[in-house]
Amino acid sequence: MLAIDVHQLRKEFKVQKNREGIKGALKDLFKREHTEVAAVKDISFQIPQGEICGYIGENGAGKSTTIKMLTGILVPTSGKLVVNGYIPFKDREKFVQGIGVVFGQRSQLWWDIGVIESFRLLRKVYRVSEEDFRRRLDELVETLQLQDLLNRPVRKLSLGQRMRCELVAALLHNPSILFLDEPTIGLDIVVKTEIREFLKRLNREQGTTILLTTHDLQDIEALCSRVIMLDDGRIIYDGGLEELKTRWGKGREVQFQFSDPVTLHEVSLMTSGLDVRWSLENDLTAKVWIPREMNVSEVLSKVVGLKDISDIKIFETNTDEIVREIYQSGSAEAPRDLSALTAPNVEDAAEKEPVKAGAGES
Repeated sequence: MLAIDVHQLRKEFKVQKNREGIKGALKDLFKREHTEVAAVKDISFQIPQGEICGYIGENGAGKSTTIKMLTGILVPTSGKLVVNGYIPFKDREKFVQGIGVVFGQRSQLWWDIGVIESFRLLRKVYRVSEEDFRRRLDELVETLQLQDLLNRPVRKLSLGQRMRCELVAALLHNPSILFLDEPTIGLDIVVKTEIREFLKRLNREQGTTILLTTHDLQDIEALCSRVIMLDDGRIIYDGGLEELKTRWGKGREVQFQFSDPVTLHEVSLMTSGLDVRWSLENDLTAKVWIPREMNVSEVLSKVVGLKDISDIKIFETNTDEIVREIYQSGSAEAPRDLSALTAPNVEDAAEKEPVKAGAGES
């Protein structure tokens, strides 16, 4: 069954045109001119129940506008939109009982009262029974370690503490779909990791469908098997994250730290017959570039045993770099000219800096 079904969804806004100069300003006082701007342009996608899907795009791509339509805050200009079996902007009262929403830069908690009082007010808003509320609250408070925060005013919480409380507020009524708009913005790595682990557990144990928009692609890598990429209001990619990496990955680099000095000629002979490129960083350290279609083990099997190796590191193209290049090209289709993605030739390797396939190390 589908949790979200979107077909040819479109949202247009009327934007006032401001004319230049004093005359233009006077004219605007009496007769304003407007232009139509499309923020979301006829997009279609489906999300089955129980999936965690990343919804990414640059600023102004239409991510937040889509989320607002999916949650019933905005009315679409045209198209079909069904979430949890409801049309969000039509069946608002019944619809909100089945969704939870966290906006990273907006709070649903009351600023000057204790956290627990905000939770109690939300219990009444969502018409949750006292028994269900108490059971759900105890479970969430224990999982997110909020015992010491319940009686503090929201304004006295750190950003990380508030975001954990925002998650509890969004989940008190046990929604089947959770919408997250920049939930880890501004958080340190420890809190981000805690929230990611919590969301994975929530999805695994309760089957909660999660739609996540974020600029932090580490969130996407940690949580999502599928990603929808938006650019200028249109979907330019909808598929698996691993498929995207395979399609756009520049290959991998393996760095070998040798116990004894080596030359470029020596290391090149070790992988004779393989389409790889070597470069030397110093007389003890060499890097080999491996194309994405080749298995790293093929290279390792040829090198290990021929020389004493003190350390090995593998570098892969990271997701940030891939997404940046896709937006620069304007398309998620695989790049046709792969020559720009290859490493230097062996003959030039001693004179050039080694090509870095990415900062991610595994």
